[in-house]
Amino acid sequence: MPTSSLTLPVRRLTRADLPAALDLAADRSWTREAHKWRLLLSAGTGYGIDAPADDPVGGLIGAFVLTSYPGYRCVSMVLVARRHERRGLGERLMRHAIAESGGAVVFLSATDNGRPLYEKLGFTAVGAVTTLRGPFTGADPGHGDTVQDDGHGRDGVRVRPATAADMPALPALDRPVFGTDRTGLLARLPSFADRLAVAQAPDGRLTGYAASWPNVTTTVIGPVVAQDLRTARALISHLGAAATLPLRYDVDDRHPELAGWLRSRGLSGDFRCTLMVRGATDLPGDISRRFAPYSVALG
Repeated sequence: MPTSSLTLPVRRLTRADLPAALDLAADRSWTREAHKWRLLLSAGTGYGIDAPADDPVGGLIGAFVLTSYPGYRCVSMVLVARRHERRGLGERLMRHAIAESGGAVVFLSATDNGRPLYEKLGFTAVGAVTTLRGPFTGADPGHGDTVQDDGHGRDGVRVRPATAADMPALPALDRPVFGTDRTGLLARLPSFADRLAVAQAPDGRLTGYAASWPNVTTTVIGPVVAQDLRTARALISHLGAAATLPLRYDVDDRHPELAGWLRSRGLSGDFRCTLMVRGATDLPGDISRRFAPYSVALG
């Protein structure tokens, strides 16, 4: 008799499981995002279920990643192999994620396929993001958000590459915007990202930061934290001008003006994910200054 996947143990993954995780993602027609998976499996905790001995394919048949922040947990990369779908394995993985989260608030980004399961488990929708992609055509000089070679925008926003001396200031800038401490993830940005930029006021105070990182066929921009939309656009322009691949930008519905600006600069798309929370009425932080997530897998 075939082994039931519901009786197989859930174990913690290590970075040695990266090839199996990529195979599982490809089985679901997801991109093999090795660079992102390496970050997730080192900054967070991966969980998986191995195929039973009588499974002819082998490898992982289910997985997810749980990233911990003080008081919050983010669930991502929830995957079930096609040959084991519709057997309750996804629900089992999610119940395990909730149990591992203890009493913390849990949040995630849900596709339309996953949303009914998450609602069944007590998650509620609190917003949505749209993924935009395309070659960045540059900023309109009439809007004053083009960043010149000397790092000074025409509207007075100074953007420059971040240095090691800037890194201690980023957590204090980020914490009230994200809503909790992600110092560990920010410390990984210089090695994870291709480029890391900061916006600086005339008095030397940092007013924003943003990063871009490689993801197979696109350059992802995120996170973007800025004191206002003008500063966010200057940071995006700085990074977009240097990108050699089409950009990917995950824009929150609560930033319609930014979405319109990105579309006017060459990006397009309509793929949407729903932001969902369990144990709270909304995501923490200040959305007015949070212009892009680190990634949809991390918030």
